[in-house]
This record gives sequence, C-alpha cells and structure tokens, in this order.
Amino acid sequence: MAGLMSAEEVFEKTQVAAVAATAPDEKALQIDYPALRDKIRAALADRKVALCHVNKFLPEGYEEQGRFNVLLLTAGNVFFDMVIGDSYFRYDVVSVAQLDKVQVIDAMWDNKEKRREEPFLSLRLMHGEEAHLLLALDEEERVSLLAFAKAVAAARNPERAS
Repeated sequence: MAGLMSAEEVFEKTQVAAVAATAPDEKALQIDYPALRDKIRAALADRKVALCHVNKFLPEGYEEQGRFNVLLLTAGNVFFDMVIGDSYFRYDVVSVAQLDKVQVIDAMWDNKEKRREEPFLSLRLMHGEEAHLLLALDEEERVSLLAFAKAVAAARNPERAS
C-alpha cells in the first residue's frame, strides 16, 4: 500500500500539531518530544498507519487530559486515539471490527466568539461505553475525516459483488 506512515512519520505529524495547538493567549505546550517519540514508537511498534487525523481542539470530555488528540487507522484496521498534553500521553486501541457503532454528523454549531453558526463534521466511533470523536471545522479537516469514515465503513461493511 502506498502512502503508509511509520511511527516516526506519525511522531513528526504530532510534533507539528503540538506546535499548532497553542493559541496566542495560551502558554506553549511543554512536551518532552524525545519521550513522546518513544511513546508513539512503543504504541505503534511496527504497525503501518494508513490514516491520521488531528483534532485541533479536544472533544468535550477530554479537557482535563490534554490539549489535542491524534487519531490513527492502521493498514490492519486498528484504531488508535492518542491524547497529548503538556505532561500527558494516553492512547486507546480498538479494532475497527470491535466497534459497536459508527456515526457521522454533519451539522451547524453556534460559535459564540464569532456570533454566528458554522458548519462542523464529526465521526463518532463507539465501542462499549467509550466514544472516540474526530472533529472537522474546516475544509481540510473535512477531507481527512471523510477519508477516515470511508475507510472505517469499508472495513466494517464491505460491499459484496453480486
């Protein structure tokens, strides 16, 4: 498969996302990047990553854990949700086959700062009591999220030729 990423390439994308995750009025993330590289390598081992989506803003419920999260889908259809903060790293792992429900929401949200409604897209991957959210607030993020949704749908519900 062309375009597969190694753990090193995932780390590089994560490092770029970490720098971008700091708003002008926030203290910059205080991440030990060599340690983060080691944690990502240990989590992924030799798995190859087919898709990577970065949530620039943490979904509701994650606020106490980190500043952003990185969601990955491996070539073997294993899903990783990595939450990253100043001194926080956690990841959940679930096979796409183990997901109980996959839900896409394309709607509007009330942006109180800008005093207007804006479009958003979310992909919710649920298993048991857990839900993992991929969020898209702009066109680039929508493309990434829709690719993720398409890959998950294809892995879970393959079309059969008649």
